[in-house]
This record gives sequence, structure tokens and C-alpha cells, in this order.
Amino acid sequence: MNSEKKHKKKSKMERGLTNRHVQVMAIAGTIGTGLFLGAGRSISLTGPSIVLVYMITGGFMYLMMRAIGEMLYQDPEQHTFINFITRYLGKGWGYFSVWSYWLSVVFIGMAEITAIAHYVQFWFPSWPSWLIQVVFLTILGLVNLIAVKIFGEVEFWFAMIKIVAILAMIATGIFLVLTGFETPYGSASLANISEQFSLFPNGGMNFVMAFQMVFFAYLMIEFIGVTTSETKDPRKVLPKAVKEIPLRIIFFYGGALLAIMSIIPWRELSATDSPFVTVFELVGLKWAAALINFVVLTSAASALNSTLYSTGRHLYQIAHDSPNRFLKAIKADTLSRHNVPQNAIIASAVLIGFAAFINVLPGVSDAFALITASSSGVYIAIYILIMVAHLKYRKSKDFMVDGYLMPQYRLLNPLTMLFFIFVFGTLFLQESTVMGARGSAIWIIAFGIYSQWKFRK
Repeated sequence: MNSEKKHKKKSKMERGLTNRHVQVMAIAGTIGTGLFLGAGRSISLTGPSIVLVYMITGGFMYLMMRAIGEMLYQDPEQHTFINFITRYLGKGWGYFSVWSYWLSVVFIGMAEITAIAHYVQFWFPSWPSWLIQVVFLTILGLVNLIAVKIFGEVEFWFAMIKIVAILAMIATGIFLVLTGFETPYGSASLANISEQFSLFPNGGMNFVMAFQMVFFAYLMIEFIGVTTSETKDPRKVLPKAVKEIPLRIIFFYGGALLAIMSIIPWRELSATDSPFVTVFELVGLKWAAALINFVVLTSAASALNSTLYSTGRHLYQIAHDSPNRFLKAIKADTLSRHNVPQNAIIASAVLIGFAAFINVLPGVSDAFALITASSSGVYIAIYILIMVAHLKYRKSKDFMVDGYLMPQYRLLNPLTMLFFIFVFGTLFLQESTVMGARGSAIWIIAFGIYSQWKFRK
């Protein structure tokens, strides 16, 4: 049955995000900072087959977005897709998910604000890190507090910077290959990719380990689902934004990586330097390092801006669904005269702001690094829960037959969950991620049990 009016509740938040905002944010949401800085490292792991890793991982992330998109299409009034976990899996798992997700995004915000200070110090090394972080957090906090339309405009231009940088890389690659441009490593050519191609040039384990690195490059791809309740005509905008994810992944990730490896043989690429900087310097752009630093700075600022938006909406939802004394005291469940969850945004921003002071305390800084790493694994658990919720939705009376349906869900939904479990398993196989994996496993088990106990019948 068509359940368009089921579970519908009035949303007082302003629908200030336009199709233009959402479509560009959806593109940017699939492009992480890691592409600009970490592409060399990921390529060094498994060579040209890294493109396959990006495509496979991106494909499963797309399937997850189809599941989220289907449920949001049925009920576009939701402020967060986490609500579907509560609705279809119960209050216990909903409580676990909303708090875990909020904290995970807060930690992402802390990591981004730390990165912002690092990028600014590229030009101004004497500026104190904590001051840079406080200034950026204040500015972007104000952007989120003014109006959702302002947030949309800022995100639009942040996104455009990333998009233009990747388009420039792809265009440069095409031009250099067509002209046979000579580099210190030989001629730019597709032969740099095809000659002596091997699916596992550095062994099967490195190919497997590449999945976790690529997976985390896609984190926050689900952010577009958080914007639905503040989007004009969500049932028109949402399917378009989700449907184009595969093309964006193929074009932006595949195109950029193939361009890089066509210009420079992959074995010659540095695992630590940005290949974007290397390529642009090869064509005579002496200020390439400064350019890419600007791109990643805006990318990190965009991520911080999005985390403030997301954490504010999620804390607002928590205040409604699971209120406690603190949330009531700060009135986290109220909206400002601009129809934004002002107090929830401020509370989230204050917590993110602790990163400015945590990073100057050595002992605390190490613990923070472990917690941040642990939150990445928790993300995977939430992704799995949303897929389980989708299966429950399909069997519920809410199911919208004429909605935006996930294709072949009986096969592809469980397959997506298996992929997420696989990625989580790879975290235990590498020394640099095993402690974070253990931390996330402890959180999932301990907080999961507590959440179920709290809402036991």
C-alpha cells in the first residue's frame, strides 16, 4: 500500500536546501580528503587494481544508500536515517545507534578540526594550533546557526573546489597521454597501467587491506540522508542524488586514479606524498603544493561543516527520543527563530572544540587517537544495523510498493552486510588498526548490551 502519510510528522525545520545544493553535496560526499592526500598510499598497496577496490567498495556503499533512500523516500520527514533503526529494530538498538553515531561523527569532527590546523600551518607555521581550530569552529558554527540555506551555499562552494581539482587532474591526464608528455619516469601513457598488469602485484593480503583504507574514504556518504527533512521536494531530489552515486564514483575516483597512474608509473609514486602535487608540479605548476593544501583545507572545512550540521540534527533527535536532564537543561530539543536546532549544534560544537586542547596533552592525545580509531569500527556496526532495519521495513506495513525501491534487495542487502563484516574483519589484520578494532568491538558489545538492557521489556 502507498503509505505516504504513515508516520508523517510535522517538521518545523526549514526546507531551505535546494536541488542544486543537494546534488553538489552528494557529489562531494563521495569524495573524501583521502583521495588528495592518501591516493599514493592506496595505490602503493595494490597498484592499478586499487581502482577495482574503489569500484567494489563504492558499489556496496551505493547499495546501502539505496536502502536508506528507500526508507527516506517513504518517510522524508525524518531528521536522521537512524530513526529507522529505532522504528524497525526497537528502542534498544535505536538508542545504541543514535548515541554511537553522534559520538562517531563528533570524533570525525575532532579529527577534521585537527587537520584544518595542520593545513593552515602549511602557510603560517607559527600560528598556534588551538587558535586556528577555535576560529574555524566558530566561523562554521555560525554558518550552521544562521540558516540552513546559508549552510547549503557554503557547502556548495566547498564542494565545487574539490570537484574542480579532480576535473583538473582528469583533464591533465587526458592531455598528457594524448600528447605523449615526457616525464622523468617516461612517457605519459595508458601503457603505464596495462603493462605487466597484475591483480595482486604486492600479494593478496595487500589487496585485501586496501579495502579498509578505501572504505573509510567513503565515510559520511550517508550524510545526504540527513539533509532530506530540510530539502525542497525531497521525493524528487533524493532519488536523483542517490541514483547518480555510481557514476560519480566511476568518474571522480576511477578517472583521477587512472589519470595519475597513466602519467606516473604506479611503482614510482610515493606512498607518503600527494600524487596530485606530484602531477601538477610535473606540468610546471610550482605552487602545486600550496594549491592542493588549499583544496584539502577546504575539504576538511567542508567535512567539519557537515559534522556540525549532522551532529546538531542527531542530538536534536536524541533530545526528542531519549531525553535526559542535561539535554533538557540545555534545551537541545528546541529550534531557533531560524528553524535550526541551535542549542544542539552549539553543544556538539563545544564537544568538538575540546580537540583543540586534547591535542596539546600527550597522554590524553594518545587516548583520543585510540577512541577516534575505535569510532570507525562503530560506524560499520551502524551501517549493518541500517541494512537490517531495511529488511524489516520491507516486511512491515510501512512498505511503499510504489516507492524508490532497492533492487534485488533479498540478495543485495545481505551481501552488503557481509561486505561490511568483511571490512570490519580486515581491521584486525593490520597493526595500525587492530587497537581501534578492538576498541570498537568492546564498545559495540558493552554499549549494545547496556542499550538492550535499558529498554528491556
